[in-house]
Order: sequence, then structure tokens, then C-alpha cells
Amino acid sequence: MARGVDSLAIIALMFAAVAAAAVPATVRDIFMYRGADRERVLVERAKKEGSVVVYSTLTVADATTLSEAFERKYGVKVMAWRGNGDKIVQRAITEARSGRYDADVFEMNAPQMEMLYREKLLEEFFSPAFADIPPAAFPPHRHYVADRFAFYVLAFNTRFVKPAEAPSTYEELLDPKWRGKLGLEAGDVAWFAAVTKAMGEEKGLAYFRSLAAMKPQLRTGHILLAELVAAGEIPMTPTAYNNNVETLKKKGAPVDWKPLAPAFGRATSVALSKRAPHPHAAALFTDFLLSREGQQILQRLNRVPSNAAVGSTLNNFRYELVDPVIMLDEWQKWSNLWSSLFLGGKDVKGED
Repeated sequence: MARGVDSLAIIALMFAAVAAAAVPATVRDIFMYRGADRERVLVERAKKEGSVVVYSTLTVADATTLSEAFERKYGVKVMAWRGNGDKIVQRAITEARSGRYDADVFEMNAPQMEMLYREKLLEEFFSPAFADIPPAAFPPHRHYVADRFAFYVLAFNTRFVKPAEAPSTYEELLDPKWRGKLGLEAGDVAWFAAVTKAMGEEKGLAYFRSLAAMKPQLRTGHILLAELVAAGEIPMTPTAYNNNVETLKKKGAPVDWKPLAPAFGRATSVALSKRAPHPHAAALFTDFLLSREGQQILQRLNRVPSNAAVGSTLNNFRYELVDPVIMLDEWQKWSNLWSSLFLGGKDVKGED
């Protein structure tokens, strides 16, 4: 009998050892875990961790809506800190250099996220939602992924520009009848560089010299630009964000939009800290954000979801994303060219 008990004990220990070996141990193991029990493991351990700290560029109202949905589902508190991308980068680097690692999750524009990657503050991760996210949303190193987009589109006031007559290509913007009727966002250097590169630099720069000759009005702020189009002060712009235009359209404003090929967008991405103090909660929150449920929340907030399984007219067209390298390594070149073409040599303040 004793031998039988001993045998059972040994078998139990063996099973326990196998189970323990399968459980993710390091932060990277947790983030990359692909087991069928991923959600169960993350939920159980995230509840023990108690909270997740998120540094994000989402507005307070939108972050609260998303956080409350996550908290209701999982019982894990979200501690959100809001700032623009530059402030998040500054805070994260300052904390790291002083040996502090407060943040679990970062959510901000791709160029700033690339800065944190270059500072070696991010860890590669996996999410079941990756299956529904287009390849363009990932950088080659896969240390972050887009959770939402902002697409540059042609916006026009339907009282001044009939939908059937609105330009369908960049070249059609150069029709003399549109001279003096166009607007541009004053800091859209990334859009300018991306379109120029897509056309071929020589041809692209020639195109933008012709566009500059159309005497477009320059305004600072994409929301302001969309509002000016809605008011008719500026009949048309090729650099509106389509979610801003759609918001005004739903409110009854006489505006509409269409993408011009090649259509470009900016990615707002999510990433996980290499030294996350709450790694299970971090992975769980990111899975939720990228899931259909989380993406539908962003959609209801009039954000453009990256998850292709969430149907949206705001991303239902062919598009490319602006390479973060333009903003990080080529900014001086492209901002100088933009300034000489459109700003009379004045400094570029950056996109809003």
C-alpha cells in the first residue's frame, strides 16, 4: 500500500513539474505565451497583481470609457496617465534612467514608440488578436502594433464641391478651378514625405511645387482644418483625418471625404514595457485593447480600429502607413523642404 501511495505521489509531482514548466515565468515568457489557457492564466494572475499602469495619448474621456469596460470584465484596475507622445517618451526614459519602471503599457504614435524601442524599453509580445490585424500595422521588429489609425483623406464641403466633381487623384487637385480653394495642415510633413516617396522623389517634389502654386491656405490643427471645411471657409483639403470629418458629417455638417491613392495613415500603437511591474495585467489589457470587443469600443468613440474583423468605413480601403523613420531620421530634410514650399522658410511646429 505504501508503495502505491509513493507511486501516486511521484506521478503527482511529475504532473506538477510539467504544469509548472508550461507556466510562463519571465516577463517575455508571459508576453509571448500562446497556450490555450492564455486568458485564464492572465486573468488569474492579473487579479493578484491588482492593477495595470497605462501611459496613453487617448483623451481622458476615451481612456476612461475603455478602462471601465476592462475593469468590469476582469476586475483589474487601470491606472492611466495621459500625455502627448513626446511627454510619454520623456517620462519613460527619465524613469528608466533613475531605475524606476512604473508603466506596464504604452499607447501612442508610432514614431515615439520607435524611440522607446531604440531605448530598449519595450518587449516583444503576442496577442490572439494578431490574426485579425494587417501586416502593415507591425514594424519589422514587432515590438509594438497599431491599435488605431488616423488616415489622411480628401475632405470637401458638399455645398461648394459636388461629390461627383471632387478630385479622385492627387493630380486632379492641380486643376486650375481649385486654385485658392485648397487647405493644408501646416505641420503635415509626414504626409508630404510619404506621398513624395510613393510618387518617386523627383516626380513627387515636382508635384508638390505645383500644389504650392495652387496657393493653399495653411492652418494648424487637423480638427480645426476639418471644421473650416465644414464651415465652407476652406472648400477642400487633402490632409484631413477621416474620423474628424466623419464626426462632423454625423452631426449634419455639409462635408464628405474620400481617400486618394496612395492613401496614407498614421498609426497609434500599443507596446509593453520590458520591465512591466504587472506583466500579466499588461498582457491582458493589451489583448483586450486589440480584441474585437476593445476595438469596437474605440470604434464607438469614433476612432479608426486596426483590427480588420471590426467593420468600419473608416478603414475599408487600401492604405499604407507612414514610416516612423521619416519622423525620426529624416525629419530635418523633409521639414526643410515642406517649409520652403509652403511656409516661406518658417519653422515647422509639427503635426497636431
